Amino acid sequence: MAGSMRRKVFYIYLSECIGTALLVAVGLSVVIFNNGDGSPIKALLPDAGARRAVTGFLFGCTGCLITLSPVGRISGAHINPIVSIAFRLRKRMMTRHMLGYIIAQLVGSILGACPLLLWGKKGASVGYGSTIPLAGAFPAAFAGEIITSFLLIAGIFFFSGHRRLRRFTPFLMPPLYCIMVGIEGGLSGTSTNPARSLGPSVVSGIWTGWWLFWLAPVIGACLAVWFFKLPILKWWKVLPKLRHRRTPLSEI
Repeated sequence: MAGSMRRKVFYIYLSECIGTALLVAVGLSVVIFNNGDGSPIKALLPDAGARRAVTGFLFGCTGCLITLSPVGRISGAHINPIVSIAFRLRKRMMTRHMLGYIIAQLVGSILGACPLLLWGKKGASVGYGSTIPLAGAFPAAFAGEIITSFLLIAGIFFFSGHRRLRRFTPFLMPPLYCIMVGIEGGLSGTSTNPARSLGPSVVSGIWTGWWLFWLAPVIGACLAVWFFKLPILKWWKVLPKLRHRRTPLSEI
């Protein structure tokens, strides 16, 4: 039984690693294609805000498809350290599983960023999808990351905590990221995900404000957890997976 459980946990972590690698490789390829030097999308959508909105929508679609994929069904596709942290703070997964998820996500982000080097000069022109705070606007970028991270976790909690909405949780991502990236992307790049920011920083060597993309998203996630502990929402049940199947991670 113990060996079977260890294999199950290993496959969960492996799936989380693969899911995060796919998010970085595919999602940031969209970022590069839409915004890199020589992109045909720039001619079709010269307005930077509109282009960010489209990019955010497609990035959200990537996350949605990963969640619906076989790897998403195995791990629940957190593919973001603050999602795992938020579920731990809600006591929906154990500390060791949170740490296992986060390590898998960070490894996956680096592995997923390596193929981005194939974009060559076009990829390099946008730091292979690196998130960089707007020069001279660190406080605004910090606040923007807190707000967007709060909205991400609050949205996941709201959908996953409602019996009728639960199955639609993955479909929240495309419109949510469309709005968030379209509005806030000019300030920080709208990371909301330390793993998403780590991979391109590793391959590009761009570490400008790297701490912001850890601290601000974690603060936003903690605020969302606190919000759902308010008396009016305290009863709201939150599941540990975006697509809950059988055994909760709090019981493994």
